[in-house]
Amino acid sequence: MSIIHQPGGNRVLSLQDPEKPQLYRELFPYTSICRTSFDEVLLAPRPAEQMRITDTTFRDGQQARPPYTVKQVAKMFDFLHRLGGKTGLITASEFFLYSAKDRKCIDVCRARGYRFPRVTAWIRATKEDLKLVRDMEFDETGMLTSVSDYHIFLKLGKTRQQAMDMYLDLATQALEWGIIPRCHFEDVTRADIYGFCLPLAQRLMELSRQSGMPVKIRLCDTMGYGVPWPGAALPRSVQRIVRAFTDEAGVPGQWLEWHGHNDFHKVLTNGVTAWLYGCGAVNGTLFGFGERTGNTPLEALLVEYISLTGEDAAADTTILSEVAQFFEKELHYRIPYNYPFVGRDFNATSAGVHADGLAKNEEIYNIFDTRHLLGRPVPIIITDKTGRAGVAYWINNNLNLSGDKQVSKKHPAVGQIYDAIMAVYEETGRTTSFSHDEMEALVQRFMPELFATEFDQIKHLAGDLAAHIIVRLSRSAGLADLSEQACARLDEFVREYPFIQFCCLADAQGKMRCSAVTDPEYREVYEALPVGYDFSQREWFKMPMKTGDLHIMDVYQSHFTGKLVITVSCAVTDENDRIVGVVSGDIQLEELLRRARALQQEVGSQEEQEEADGDND
Repeated sequence: MSIIHQPGGNRVLSLQDPEKPQLYRELFPYTSICRTSFDEVLLAPRPAEQMRITDTTFRDGQQARPPYTVKQVAKMFDFLHRLGGKTGLITASEFFLYSAKDRKCIDVCRARGYRFPRVTAWIRATKEDLKLVRDMEFDETGMLTSVSDYHIFLKLGKTRQQAMDMYLDLATQALEWGIIPRCHFEDVTRADIYGFCLPLAQRLMELSRQSGMPVKIRLCDTMGYGVPWPGAALPRSVQRIVRAFTDEAGVPGQWLEWHGHNDFHKVLTNGVTAWLYGCGAVNGTLFGFGERTGNTPLEALLVEYISLTGEDAAADTTILSEVAQFFEKELHYRIPYNYPFVGRDFNATSAGVHADGLAKNEEIYNIFDTRHLLGRPVPIIITDKTGRAGVAYWINNNLNLSGDKQVSKKHPAVGQIYDAIMAVYEETGRTTSFSHDEMEALVQRFMPELFATEFDQIKHLAGDLAAHIIVRLSRSAGLADLSEQACARLDEFVREYPFIQFCCLADAQGKMRCSAVTDPEYREVYEALPVGYDFSQREWFKMPMKTGDLHIMDVYQSHFTGKLVITVSCAVTDENDRIVGVVSGDIQLEELLRRARALQQEVGSQEEQEEADGDND
């Protein structure tokens, strides 16, 4: 049995249309930190009947970093489904739809066939954008609905009446086309709640009743001004905003969403407060990626939901470690070591008394069974009590060594590391455990072979970039003919990539058919390699002829120029996939790395185009 609640939504609220904007200067002085006011109106929590999560990783999250590739979007969409989409906890994810790549991402995610998260759109408040939604057959779209006078007067240059008319007209058109409008009340925590927001919300609810379709509202704390404190006044009070929309404007809680930003470190608390006071959904992103300081971390919402409801099966938290690895390896984002749930050291401790407690019972200092719930066991703590076996375990675990690469406690270097640790404790009276960085430094000192050097990383990057370039050249039209057209293509290619010191095309017998030299200064020395020169015994020729694939040699000093170069070669095949020759390029390492960022972007664009071409075949 539930108590009877009497909403106040029968009161019609009138639009207040002032000539000048209401900027709440007493709260937002701009030259000072914003103020929080209290009017002692206290509200009891009244959680939404069904609390859900919506995602904006591919919309707001996309605005915080270089654009994701289609493959990356598809992978993250799969993660969302596995995390909470199977149960419907993560109900929807929103997408831009303006570029060809945006639309490709939408098509790929729709093709997954998941019930949840649903694929929805986001548009500006224009009918032209709404036509895109209709043409792509969306049944729901977010619509930019700026509600503060900062936006209405200072950005749009409109009156409140004009803004309301524009928003209602667009929502009406969406409903006529069978599209659920989700009106994003932008900058709601600086808006006139009773003078504009609630009158607009009441009109939207009237449109809903007339059409028989939902009209959703997203409450956007655009600048992170919202506060969760009991007794705080409007427009900053999260509790009061949510309750005003449900009780005064008659918006069903399941049609409300909260969208926060972390400018004042309150993004998670504000989102959960919105849930507890009747807002049906909180909008977030994976790891809080979003414009400026970011949005509500989606993984934190999953954990909070389980904590509030006790529904352990609502989300699969064990996937979070996999998502974190994807962000670090594929997106090249370094997650802070102390980041909750997925950071490298989030469940590690260094204080000696804490380490002692963990050794006796990990439950004393571990938030929950992180091995079971996150796939993250408590990391071994290195102290004077650890022993050689513990040192070996730390090395194998933290450097991801497996199989034959693992080291044993009997390894001489493990003994040296252990002795160095013990010396510190004996000589200094240390009481804290060794940190990850300290251990890594010790292992690097005694076992340097386990670490890739900076030069190794540079070589790897250079090899990857060079490989894409040479593969692209090997697929050039006319190259397989070994004709004058092929020679012209080599000349064109080295002009496009001047860091290619020397490029040549050899036939299947290893005889050079043509070559191109970038720098005129070196053309004379390369005359020692005339047309017909026999390369058949060179590694760069033999390997592609043997495998039909790409071959990357190690860095070496060029005999002709004295520069550090990487030779990359690739088989050239005809329309029947028969190898007819090998194309190679001597690529100057220094010049290549100077252009690394531009080349990485070019490679990403080429991969996406190849993927799109493959899907169109």
